[in-house]
Formats: sequence, C-alpha cells, structure tokens
Amino acid sequence: MKEFRYEALPMRVTFGAGSLKTLPEEVRALGLRRVLVLATPFQEDLAWTISRQLGELSAGVHAEAEMHVPIESAHRARDAARAADADGYVAVGGGSTTGLGKAIALEFGAPIIAVPTTYAGSEMTPIWGLTADGEKKTGRDPRVLPASVIYDPELTLTLPVGMSVTSGFNAIAHAVEALYAPDGSPVISLMAEEGARAMLNALPKIVKNPAHGEARSDALYGAWLCGATLGATTMSLHHKLCHILGGTFNLPHAETHTVVLPYALNYNAGHAPDAIAALQRATGVQNPARHLRELGVDLGGPHSLRELGLTDDDIDRVIELATHHPYANPRPLTATGLRGLLTAALNGDALPSP
Repeated sequence: MKEFRYEALPMRVTFGAGSLKTLPEEVRALGLRRVLVLATPFQEDLAWTISRQLGELSAGVHAEAEMHVPIESAHRARDAARAADADGYVAVGGGSTTGLGKAIALEFGAPIIAVPTTYAGSEMTPIWGLTADGEKKTGRDPRVLPASVIYDPELTLTLPVGMSVTSGFNAIAHAVEALYAPDGSPVISLMAEEGARAMLNALPKIVKNPAHGEARSDALYGAWLCGATLGATTMSLHHKLCHILGGTFNLPHAETHTVVLPYALNYNAGHAPDAIAALQRATGVQNPARHLRELGVDLGGPHSLRELGLTDDDIDRVIELATHHPYANPRPLTATGLRGLLTAALNGDALPSP
C-alpha cells in the first residue's frame, strides 16, 4: 500500500511559442510596478529587448549573472536592485540568472518572474545556491520560488547545440534523482519519467536540426517536468557531487551534470529498482546508466571530468566533502565506492553491459 505526501508549489506556468508577449500581463497580475531584468552578459541584448517590451514596467537591466552564483555577484545584484527601486525581477536565461534572482529574493523577498532560455529547471524550485570561500551552499526557502514562469520555446531556438545537450542532461539528472528520492511520490515519479522521456527523445532531433521547433518545444516541456520534480523532492548523491565539483573546483555546471549523471546512477542502480524500471521505460533500454553515458557522448557532450578540469589529486577532497555532510541517497556512501565512481567519471570509463 502506498504512503506518501505531495505538496504542489504555488506558481503559475505559461507555456507556448510566442508566450513571451504575456510578460507585461504577468508583471501587472503580480501587482508589480518596476521589475529589474536579470541576465548573463551573454544574453544582455535579449534582456534589453525585454526591458523595452516592458516599457515603464522596467527598472532597467542587470546583466552580470555568473555560474554558481558567487556571493560577491549576489551582493552587486542586490545593490543594483536597491538602487533601481525594483519591487520584482524578471530572470531571463538559465540557471545562473535564475539563481541570481533567487539570491536577491532571499534577502528582499520580492517576486521573480522566470523566462527560461535553457533546460536547467531552476525556475521550478524553491532551492537557492550561493558560492562563498570555495564552497557552494544550498537551501530551500519559499521566498525564492518564482511566482510565474513563462516557457517560450522560440527563445531556445538559438541555444547552441552543445549547450542544449548539456542543459538537457542537467534536466534529466533532476528527474533521475526524483525517482529514488526518499520523499518522492507516484505523482512526482510520473512527472520524472515523462520529463526524462520527452528530453531524451528531443535532444537527438535538436542536434540534427537546431531549428526543429517541435523538438525545442518537447525539450522545454521535459525541462519543466524535470525541474518540477527537483523542486518537490530531496536531492541525492548526483547533485551533492555536482555542487562540490562546481562550487569548490569551479567546473562548468551543466557539463558536470552530463558527465556525472550516468556514473551516479550506476552507483545507485542496485538500490533503486523502481527508479531503474521507470528509466527503462523512458529510454527503452535495459541499462539506463550505460545508455545515458553513450548518448551524451554521441550527442557531443563531454566525455570525462578530466576534460572539464578535475585532476587525480582532487578526488580525495571531493570524497571528503561528499561524506562530511552527505545528501540522502538510496545506497550508503563509502569512501571506496565514491572513489570508484569519481575515478570512472574522471577518466570517462565505459559502463559495463547489464
């Protein structure tokens, strides 16, 4: 007999090609008068386009979002928000920009409207992260959950293929861990399986034709579902390792998720039979971990942590941090087990057949 608790997160989602045009309506619906548009330097032009679309509702643009949200970057953004007299924020972009919006909201409690242009999924969660003194710290706070999310697949048409692949695998990682989270539920498992299936089907089509509108829409749909599962469950070993690798060693976020995911799943596979069954249905293969590694490489994703900048000498430090404050995980964490996982991921070793 099933026993579970499910709590829906309070937010509104608008999905569809061209839905960016509803942004002024969303700003007004939230009772906001001046919103600061946040972006990375790479997407500053898009941020200014959106600022002009908002007209008098815009308090300007702050295009200084950085990967892993360094605390210094968060402080600059908070100062900019205060100087602009902003009462809300529009976060345009991926996880870095949404994370910056969350850092501001954590202090000021002002609403965020997220406009994702990648498949990161951060927009669907009340999870914040800040990097300080070489360590990435995370937490949950309802104040950082975006009040509204606008998913416009047209904004992802120019997302580079390589970034599409790694961002997509980042999303799949959320679904994978939700399938074996200790606080999962049948509702979340359905969303996770469907989200992973949608993303896995869409990515090869995007690699073949980056302008494939239906595939872009399917991928963004998958990202929404995968992100929602992350927001509703407890993170496990995969995310713990990626937080360490990003926050302490400054490895690139989505690329790190892409490499680590199959090895973390392989580590847990024997202790999560229901999760493996769901992933077998989503992938159509017997060994989902092996399939994810091969697919990531076939689609042009990174092969190993070594190519992302990790070294043999770093592994002991990763193990130390991973076991010091471990996340919940279906398989107990041991230094020996983690060393095997990390060494394989470091070298990009092939995973065994089932």
